[in-house]
Amino acid sequence: MMTKWMAGAALALVVATPAAAQIEGRVGKLEAEMRAVQRKVFPGGAGAMVEPQIAPTTAPVDAAGVPATSALTDITARVTSLEQQMASMTGQIEQTQYKLRQLEQQFEDYRKATDARLAPPAAPAPAPGFGGEGGPAVTVPQAPVPAGAVAAAGDTAAIDRPSSGDPAEDAYLAGYRLWQAKDYPAAEAQLKKVVATYPKHRRASFAQNLLGRSYLDEGKPSLASIAFYDNYKKFPDGERAPDSLYYLGTALLKLDKPADACKVYGELTDVYGSKISPGLKADVAKARTAAKCK
Repeated sequence: MMTKWMAGAALALVVATPAAAQIEGRVGKLEAEMRAVQRKVFPGGAGAMVEPQIAPTTAPVDAAGVPATSALTDITARVTSLEQQMASMTGQIEQTQYKLRQLEQQFEDYRKATDARLAPPAAPAPAPGFGGEGGPAVTVPQAPVPAGAVAAAGDTAAIDRPSSGDPAEDAYLAGYRLWQAKDYPAAEAQLKKVVATYPKHRRASFAQNLLGRSYLDEGKPSLASIAFYDNYKKFPDGERAPDSLYYLGTALLKLDKPADACKVYGELTDVYGSKISPGLKADVAKARTAAKCK
């Protein structure tokens, strides 16, 4: 009788050993996949694993003569916990990626709709009071132009490059001088470079605003409106953010959109009313009159 029992127990162990090996292989694979997901979801987390939501229970001590199954029970619990964690994290990643794609598509649709809505009319005429340099409160500060610098359009090779020791300042002044010389394409390329290269410098706000001014002077109010709006959104605390709102209204008037221009002037007053100079306030009042704002 004892011999039969021992043979049965040995047979159970022989059958259980391949199953345990298979489950252990699943555990190793799942743990490797979980570490890969952890590195993707939590970069820099030093490979830390998320604690399983289900902790393996302590198997009771089997009575004498009964084959031990605690190892298989523990491995099975680990597999179940890992599978649940893997499914949860995979779902979260997929939801995040889906939302990101939605945001990107919404932004692209907005840009296309804005370009179509702000299509420039043929040969727009400047609105009263908004030509050239504009009011003194919103004029870009004049950079000193050395003797011999050419102010005529198309002759920018002779314009001296500034060298103040501040690369951002020099880059902005170079763009300003190109704009002053009416070489608008070259000025626009230079000013875009300033914003991209020195986004934290105070001149980034100046450069983005002057980029819109260049588009206006070139007869491209649609592009100008986008440049001015970007300056207000990217650098709301920049020194030229109020100016950009003012000139955004100018661009909208040139696009025959007085209602939208009035909204912009209202935004300017609401956001910067206590900060703008008396001169700019007077210019805004004139612009509201020209746009017949209520």
